[in-house]
Amino acid sequence: MTALDRTARHGGYWPSAWPVECGGNRRQKARGGRLDAASGTASVTTRRNGRWNVMVVERDPGEWFAGGTMAAFTGPPPFGWVERMDPESLEPLASSPELLCGEHVWCGAILAHANGSIMSVNGSYLHRLDPDDLTVLAERVLPVDRSHNGLLALGDGTLITKDLRLEDQGGTTITRLDPDTLELVGEPLVLPEGSMGRIAADIVEEAGAEHVYVPGTEHVWRLIVDGDELVVDEWRPRYRDAGGEHGLAWDSCLAADACWLMDCGDVPSVRHIHRTEPNGRFDQPPSLSWRQPAPWAGAQRLARVSLTDDDDVRFVEPFGAPGGGIIAPPAIVPELSMALAWDSINGGLAGVDITGDRLDVAWQLDVRPSMQPVVFPDSGEFVINDFTDAGEDDLVVVDVRTGELIDRISTGSRIGNGMFLTAGGDRDVFYCTTTALARVRYD
Repeated sequence: MTALDRTARHGGYWPSAWPVECGGNRRQKARGGRLDAASGTASVTTRRNGRWNVMVVERDPGEWFAGGTMAAFTGPPPFGWVERMDPESLEPLASSPELLCGEHVWCGAILAHANGSIMSVNGSYLHRLDPDDLTVLAERVLPVDRSHNGLLALGDGTLITKDLRLEDQGGTTITRLDPDTLELVGEPLVLPEGSMGRIAADIVEEAGAEHVYVPGTEHVWRLIVDGDELVVDEWRPRYRDAGGEHGLAWDSCLAADACWLMDCGDVPSVRHIHRTEPNGRFDQPPSLSWRQPAPWAGAQRLARVSLTDDDDVRFVEPFGAPGGGIIAPPAIVPELSMALAWDSINGGLAGVDITGDRLDVAWQLDVRPSMQPVVFPDSGEFVINDFTDAGEDDLVVVDVRTGELIDRISTGSRIGNGMFLTAGGDRDVFYCTTTALARVRYD
């Protein structure tokens, strides 16, 4: 299986190994190749820019773009930004102007589109940027004045994004746009539920269809791409009960004929940010630490939802500790029949055997992850952060099969959050967090 197969990229993206968050629309976070961390020596380059660094994507080989926003919870208005950066020094080779975001403070997304442009969604704005000098080629105010979470290209090249809404905040709006003009394609679709997690998508060749998956506040929703329209499918599995003992789901991952997700995600800091207008703007900001106690009693859960039977929803609680919570989605490695899940609030990383219909905890590791990981199925290496008791945000390389801690790397950061790791393709990984970004490379 190639890296392209793993992540389900297609003609909507620039022909790159990592043109979009999580490497592709299935969100499997996988790339071919290997780190060989056990036999290598890691070197770390860190750049402190004082910005909220969200993600790094690749266009041409060796052509890297970083995107993010400003952690301006108070004071001067925030803005989005994109940089084309030197992969060795991480210094900018070109920088976008300050990109309007409707004054919302939240982590948006960037991607490298098939038309050559870099696309950026941030707050309530979408921008199309020239890849060379990052000047603005087109700008679009999105139909809903809220933070938007995630941006994908569909098989026909159209862009799709959604606003972020918590429980009792009304239905989430799904917006589809032309990648050249940024004009709307069809009418925006409003779901009956809010949605916090980012969307996933997949082209089902045997069915001649493309599906979009949206984690709602109680159900997972599947949309069918039908020409210019998005049609709500009858497949509608329930993963939680409103007002129950578990929180909302973040993003899903499509793998092994299932949709995988972790619940317990709307931790107090997320609730604070999205229950104020503009999102994330305060006269006096409250505590925005994700380490605060969870507002529910339930343990952290990993859910497996069958893509063919919406009554087939199975859960495992890898740790069992009450008041679990996360700010990122799981990773699934179908080649090794393993799922990786964690509890950011209580701590703990677990490997779950998913052979056949099993959901058996195979191993546990005493680390505290919080971010979007990467995995190298060829070598069975999994990379994620560990926010230590000393307040250091390290990266750890873990053996997917056994849970062995292969290596620990200090990033020099003291801020851990739920941002994205990117597999660089040269025995390296890019790391994004608030105020800093880093590259770890093995020799």
